[in-house]
Amino acid sequence: MDLHYLLFIALILMSTKVLGLMTKKVNLPQVVGALAAGLILGPGLGLVEETEFIKNLSEIGVIVLMFSAGLETDIGELKKCGKASFIIALIGVIVPLAGGLGVASLFNKDQGALPTSTFLQNIFIGIILTATSVSITVETLKELGKLSTRAGNAIIGAALIDDILGIIALTVVTSLADPTVEIVTVLGKILAFFVCAGLFGVLFHILFVRWTDKTTQKLHRYNVMSFAFCLLFAYAAEEFFGVADITGAFLAGVLISTSTKIKYISSRFETLSYMLLSPVFFASIGLNVKLNKDDFSVSILVFTLLLLVMAVLTKIVGCGLGAKMCKYTTKESLQIGIGMVSRGEVALIVANKGATVGLMKPEYFGPIVIMVVITTIITPILLKVAFADKNNDSGNKTDKEKIPVNS
Repeated sequence: MDLHYLLFIALILMSTKVLGLMTKKVNLPQVVGALAAGLILGPGLGLVEETEFIKNLSEIGVIVLMFSAGLETDIGELKKCGKASFIIALIGVIVPLAGGLGVASLFNKDQGALPTSTFLQNIFIGIILTATSVSITVETLKELGKLSTRAGNAIIGAALIDDILGIIALTVVTSLADPTVEIVTVLGKILAFFVCAGLFGVLFHILFVRWTDKTTQKLHRYNVMSFAFCLLFAYAAEEFFGVADITGAFLAGVLISTSTKIKYISSRFETLSYMLLSPVFFASIGLNVKLNKDDFSVSILVFTLLLLVMAVLTKIVGCGLGAKMCKYTTKESLQIGIGMVSRGEVALIVANKGATVGLMKPEYFGPIVIMVVITTIITPILLKVAFADKNNDSGNKTDKEKIPVNS
């Protein structure tokens, strides 16, 4: 039996903790340290490899992270920002899509060896930029005690809708490149998911929430049932409806959040997350970085720089503009725009999907990875600045009431 995974997990936990505390000392979110730990352990020193076990554990980590975000979500506030979240997500998809298409069109002018047209290849780069990895933002907002603010709820709502719009855009393009993909079927599955989620949610609320409200003994059973429900919802979303598993996990958390035992349940999942799952997930992002310096020419380096600038600006401008249209303050609009910048693992998944159906040339994968890594690292830093409270009072009470994720 290969026991290297035990060593890898130990190194990840120690390094994410040490670097997390170091970044905290310089007033940066601790998630930045966790991301840096993955880069150092993996491509930096080559001490840790991403095994299948670590990959699966990191997937559970992001599921639990989004489930915890659902548990802490203010449903009333989420309902209020529903229309606004859609507008923010829509503009936050259109602007990056156009920006990515523009940058790609400047450099990718011939079809090459791929079976797809140059236009489809270029628009696919734009689709990659539409992706949003809300897990990094959620972790940072929890650390700052700002997850349940107006801006925080808008970010979560917009990110979930962004995921659906991204799936639709990806399906449209891949259906043009791959005749086996049917757009009508995909749209039907997405609609069916939300219908089933609503119906099952009502049934679950009647059975589970009422049960927890009446019972006062053996509270640990709630955690087991909640975790099982989270995993089932995540699995069903991805496997049967083609919706991201983190969307199913978040909705599961929202359904359970109405229970009177929510503080107990939430605190236990916080412990599970910060002790093991979250460090492994954030470190795994860095472990995934694989770059070959021989693949980078001057043209590719310039493309990488422009792609990175476009990735940051289009989300801030697009989502910020959408928020401003929905009467959010200028500061809230900036916070929302920054919160949508991180591309994380979502963009990598989209890029891999496109590469398999001939929508992206191999030389562009390196720039995509660099864009993902940098946007993932700078998002928590920018959020820290955007949510800075001059009076240093808003959010501090929230921080004291919660278990810090990486402290």
